[in-house]
Amino acid sequence: MEKLYYTIGEVAEILGESTSLVRFWSNSFSKYLKPGRNAKGNRMYTAGDIEFLKQLHLLIKENGMTLEGAARKIAADRQKVEARVKVLDSLKAIRAQLGEIRSDMMKAR
Repeated sequence: MEKLYYTIGEVAEILGESTSLVRFWSNSFSKYLKPGRNAKGNRMYTAGDIEFLKQLHLLIKENGMTLEGAARKIAADRQKVEARVKVLDSLKAIRAQLGEIRSDMMKAR
């Protein structure tokens, strides 16, 4: 079952980035990201926020775009970016499954 809210540390772990970078992106893209706050004042992200951060990660870290370039790309064609992130997530899951199958086969020998 999927959680409703994720801490900034959990989001950073999902993305493979630091919490300070997640915080920076949240502040830089406040038009799209509005994380809630808990009673302590900690940022709490929804699954939708994480999907947006995955899109940013793809554009900035993997495609080498600037923050401004990523903002323009998302504003111009967000659905295309969303679709690409979903495809990459599916491929990563398939790769992980294949790795598990391979290790199971090696153990069986």
